[in-house]
Amino acid sequence: MARAATTADAFNAVAEPRRRQILDVLSGGERPVNDLVALLGVAQPLVSKHLRVLREVGLVDVRGEGRQRMYCVNSRPLKPIHDWVKSYEQSWSERFDHLDVVLEELKETEDDDDQ
Repeated sequence: MARAATTADAFNAVAEPRRRQILDVLSGGERPVNDLVALLGVAQPLVSKHLRVLREVGLVDVRGEGRQRMYCVNSRPLKPIHDWVKSYEQSWSERFDHLDVVLEELKETEDDDDQ
C-alpha cells in the first residue's frame, strides 16, 4: 500500500513531530523563519521545508514584511483533527471515571487496613 503524501491533509502533515513543534511555536503568534530556527535549534533549510508542507495543507499562512516572511497558524485545517480526537473523549471520560472509582476503593481499603 502506498504511503500518503505528507501534504495530503492536516493529519499527515502534523504526524511529523518537528511540524507540530513549529505549530506550537506559531500558536503563540506570528514569527519569521529566523525566530523558528533559533527557537527550535534546527537548520534553516529544514525549517523552510517543514513550513512549505504546513503551507501546502493550509496550516500556516505567510505574509511578507520587508525582507522577512512572517508565518502564523491557520487553525481551520486542524478542525478535522479536533473532531476526530473529540470522538474519543467519551471513552476517555468513562475510563477516567472508572479509574476514580478504583482509586477510591483502594483508598477505602487502605483506610480500613490502617484502623
